[in-house]
Amino acid sequence: MKKVRDMNKNDKKLESKSLFVKQIAIPDNIQIIELKNVNCYLVNTEVGFILIDTGFNKDRALVEKYLEDNGIKPESKKLKLILLTHGDFDHTGNAAYLRAKYDAKIAMHKDDVGMVEYGDFSWNRNINIILSSIVKVIAFTLGMRLKKKDKFTPDLLLEDKQDLTELGFLAKVISLPGHSKGSIGFITLDGDFFCGDILQNVKQPEPASMVSDKEALEKSLRKIKGLEIGTIYPGHGKPFELNALNFKIR
Repeated sequence: MKKVRDMNKNDKKLESKSLFVKQIAIPDNIQIIELKNVNCYLVNTEVGFILIDTGFNKDRALVEKYLEDNGIKPESKKLKLILLTHGDFDHTGNAAYLRAKYDAKIAMHKDDVGMVEYGDFSWNRNINIILSSIVKVIAFTLGMRLKKKDKFTPDLLLEDKQDLTELGFLAKVISLPGHSKGSIGFITLDGDFFCGDILQNVKQPEPASMVSDKEALEKSLRKIKGLEIGTIYPGHGKPFELNALNFKIR
């Protein structure tokens, strides 16, 4: 039986934003790195730590402090792998830096690689060119972009249904296009499901608010409904159970 813990004070901040979902007990081996607008997850495994998503580059100091508070230092070699759910910069902004500092490999789906190689969030997305231009200007103005030094090529390319056991993570890759073409999730043997932005729980559990392919999103949601999920860990908002989702799948 896996150990669980009550939500800590950071988790309770998330709880206040999602009043309609009951409190979830988080396993001891999963920690939420709660940044201002996005979540990263630190998973403790038998071979070391795995980081799922990395936050904006402007949040770098907070991510580093969290890692070091958990005994993860460059010389310790405890950070083994950085898994990215998709290529958006609020999830990938610190990946290149952390790889260089902690000597950890980066893994993501091939269909989002251009986003992090070119620093273009609209790469391989069906997004209106006017909307794309507006968002790019806003991102540049607010510093929410990949600087030249933060662009990177991943070490490993992941595929749907890929078993991550050989990488030290008892989990499987689930391809979930819709938010981006290369969006993926990770489901563990215990049913913990790290879904990236395909689902969110800012006000309530619901599908992604930003959709680049509606048909692909609906297929991904049907796939999620068929998984044996215990707890869902979204990129934005508080963890929740699958039955908390209140929407119809076509």
